[in-house]
Amino acid sequence: MRPSYIEDAASWEQGFAFYAEVSVRFSETDMYGHLNNTVTFAYFEYARIEYFKHINLMNDWLNPKGEKIPVVADLQCDYVKQVFFDEKLRIYVKANTIGSSSVDIHYMGKNEKGEIVFTGRGAIVQIDKKTGKASKWTEKDKEVFQKSVN
Repeated sequence: MRPSYIEDAASWEQGFAFYAEVSVRFSETDMYGHLNNTVTFAYFEYARIEYFKHINLMNDWLNPKGEKIPVVADLQCDYVKQVFFDEKLRIYVKANTIGSSSVDIHYMGKNEKGEIVFTGRGAIVQIDKKTGKASKWTEKDKEVFQKSVN
């Protein structure tokens, strides 16, 4: 069964270019030796931040005098295959759709055999630090995201 956010699996998979690598640590496994189901969200966070750095969006958000920050509005993961201690994974990230102040980010985890082990998606909303309300992307930000949208 395919998650609702994936219309055509082959073209969806082809749309990924950026990835971050992780190794499953012993502390990230459960008593059965499987990757704990909560850890994928930490992997998504790590890969998302690396992606934002790669497309040069993190500098403004990390600036202490900056006025805007990204927040996770929702996040989901769909597990496809078991993952075990010491496996090497690639966590792929892409911007799927861009709203006025949000971006829907998609994730795909693959093992060393190139098999998809989990997928995910989540909405990131840029907010104003002072008001806590959504803050629109600049045209430059939209262009940066648009370049990575399939």
